[in-house]
Amino acid sequence: MVNRLSPRDAMYYFLDDSRSTTHLGALLILEPAGADPAREGESASGPSRSESAPAGSAPAGSSRDDLARPTLDYAALVSLVENRLQLIPHYRQVVREVSLGLARPVWVDDPDFDIDFHIRRAGLPRPGGAFDLDDLVARVMSRPLDRTRPLWEMYLIEGLADGRLAILTKSHRCLIDGAAAREISEVICDGIDAPEPLPEDLWMPGSPPGDTSLVVGALAEALARPGDLVETVIRGNGLVSEMRSAVGTTARRVGDVVSQLTDSAPRSPLNNAGTTTRSFTSTKLPRRGCAKIAERHACTVTDVELAIISGVMRKWMLSFDPAEGPADTVRVVVPLAVRDPGVELTAEPDPGWIGVGKPSFVTDLPVGEDNPTVRLAQVAGLADRYAQSSRRMTRGPSPLFSDLGVVPFPEISSRAFRSLNSRAYNVPVAMSSAPIPDRFVLGTPVRQMYSIPTLVSQRALAISVIEYGDHLQFAFVADRGVIGDLPAMADYVFESYEELAHSD
Repeated sequence: MVNRLSPRDAMYYFLDDSRSTTHLGALLILEPAGADPAREGESASGPSRSESAPAGSAPAGSSRDDLARPTLDYAALVSLVENRLQLIPHYRQVVREVSLGLARPVWVDDPDFDIDFHIRRAGLPRPGGAFDLDDLVARVMSRPLDRTRPLWEMYLIEGLADGRLAILTKSHRCLIDGAAAREISEVICDGIDAPEPLPEDLWMPGSPPGDTSLVVGALAEALARPGDLVETVIRGNGLVSEMRSAVGTTARRVGDVVSQLTDSAPRSPLNNAGTTTRSFTSTKLPRRGCAKIAERHACTVTDVELAIISGVMRKWMLSFDPAEGPADTVRVVVPLAVRDPGVELTAEPDPGWIGVGKPSFVTDLPVGEDNPTVRLAQVAGLADRYAQSSRRMTRGPSPLFSDLGVVPFPEISSRAFRSLNSRAYNVPVAMSSAPIPDRFVLGTPVRQMYSIPTLVSQRALAISVIEYGDHLQFAFVADRGVIGDLPAMADYVFESYEELAHSD
């Protein structure tokens, strides 16, 4: 049976163009064997800038348990991924389009699957500091994925300060469909430091279908959906009624978008179109300090996170054009679960850090407010109000004609989608709704973890925040053609936190 892309995944597949890609990923920073668990010397923005030790070396004083731990090197990482790919079968498949758009593309086993192509080694120049790592991440995330191969990459990064390692993953958004499909960074991590390997996976690629077979299959599928074509036409059921229903659904969806446009986001350089050249920066804040701020102001830690982001946006806008000054608000889209945990009651108890396709809501950040305490109060009030408003609810980008199997003129429909969606909000903010428990890769502790969000067309900035290791870990991805000073935002995070921490 043909395994066809879902309507949403097909939409993301076709949204790629010369100016925008829809991949995402994660950056995991790991300690070498025998490292001091206190991890003193780390800067708030990532790896320390001290001289790096040889990658993977064990410092003097390593315990016997540390020496017994499997060495995390390239060969070990490849073996681990090979064993775990059975959990995410699309990572060994390629996307094949159907001629004339007669049906959505299909997943096909890659007959020439080469794991060494997908898992690569990279090294940082000395001293292996945060800026060097951010620059490498930006260069990797700027490059489009090879569409003739499975749509993912992984990098083992050596040469970080203090002998640490990093793992960078990059996956196309269409690989991750629903809660059951995890990003590969989530698959290679374990909750214990001595995991049991999965049973050996003797995978053999299936025979790929030819173009004629795909066309015939698409036509047969279209005709078989309502049963008999003549009966379908006479009775008006099946395909005809489904098409009518799909058109009605699409009309309602367009109406919803038009309704949102009447209350659209303020005009901002954050919605400028740029290039596929990305920049990346990250930083972290103590979760305990943010919790104290929340307790003092009778709000949630999520409110504090959004207030900090508001401060960051205000400072950046003042630096972007000091003569004009900041706008009154910046509109962001935020996961609904951070305001209403009940929307994830059916989710797995072990939370992941790549949250996509979940219910969200649109809220405004009062960047025009100068007083950080007042700004926090306004953020909390607006989030409470809009999290209960049906007009502010969204499940994210949705394909037009999602109920139809055909994909007519995908390039045109993708451009139409980008045009309709361009003013719904200024910045997407991905936030974890629960703390992420400790994670290990082959027994090596993950000390820092950053989610790298998708940066779609008509967006110059995307932000993610996850709670891991007693810290709130912020990651920023930007279009370098629009935002050339992204590293300053990491400094603005700390400055905004300090303003709230010392405010009355």
